[in-house]
Amino acid sequence: MIFFKNRSILITGGTGSFGSKFLNYLLKLKSNKPKKVIVFSRDELKQFELMKTFPEKNYPSVRYFLGDIRDKQRLKMAFEDVDYVIHAAALKQVPTAEYNPIEFVKTNVIGSQNIIEAAIELNIKKVIALSTDKASSPVNLYGATKLCADKLFLSANTLVGKKKTSFSVVRYGNVFGSRGSVIPFFLDLINKKQKLIITDPDMTRFNIDLDDAVKLVVNATKNSVGGEIFVPKISSYRIMDIVKAIQKNKNIKIVGIRPGEKLHEELISKAEGYNAFDLGNYFIIPGTQKSINHCKKKKYKKFKIGKNYNSLDNKFLTVAQIKELIKNYKNKITS
Repeated sequence: MIFFKNRSILITGGTGSFGSKFLNYLLKLKSNKPKKVIVFSRDELKQFELMKTFPEKNYPSVRYFLGDIRDKQRLKMAFEDVDYVIHAAALKQVPTAEYNPIEFVKTNVIGSQNIIEAAIELNIKKVIALSTDKASSPVNLYGATKLCADKLFLSANTLVGKKKTSFSVVRYGNVFGSRGSVIPFFLDLINKKQKLIITDPDMTRFNIDLDDAVKLVVNATKNSVGGEIFVPKISSYRIMDIVKAIQKNKNIKIVGIRPGEKLHEELISKAEGYNAFDLGNYFIIPGTQKSINHCKKKKYKKFKIGKNYNSLDNKFLTVAQIKELIKNYKNKITS
């Protein structure tokens, strides 16, 4: 993509599921390659493992930068001569957040503010922050911190003054097979010959694969004007369909919904729906007057007034489709 040609891109959380996939996308571009790609993360072991996949001698544009988004001075050092920041670093485990709330605030909220201040000071062109469906009408601490971060990034567009930095958000649902998600969790239980733990058999979740998440972020980086949330149109799955796809017998244990957990997730709340627009493959929720005016000028189709976008009233993956996704996931982790 010509948009990234001769540009410098930094990925926070660059060794995570999304970060490493986005790195792979950038480094495998056949033409219009970026000048530099910086992997920014706090995990030295994951950086070491990623270096073996993408060694600097074979990929001269890649840099590995050890740091924590809680450390603004370290961010400022990393942001030197960077054009675009893709912010994927976060603490995200819902149960952990409920018992360690201040640690999630330090990373997800204060860390986001550090990125905003460093980006403005270092004249970053665009910051694209990754968010989650749990930020829409949050009922858990993790979702609340991500909602707060979203608001910080959107409002940051009013702080730049004469500078050109813009801030936008990409919000999507569960990434199929990512670390801590239901698929590796269930497969581990099966390997241990244990029952699959189900919180509620009626539970539904949104589903997106990493390739589609990368495409969404690329699109947002290219087309954002600042102050908007990009939301993809994605399918859902029923938790019991995951059970059917992953094992023949229903060897399950129902434990009840955990603190901070929803039965169904949503990507656009009813309140957000009043200002949202439908662009065909995705939605935009403008969060500033500038982004609202841009959507109106483009004459984008309005989202359905008084409706939300939730994982229950949605198109569902079939059991056969889930089986194929699980098969592909197993092939990836064994290859």
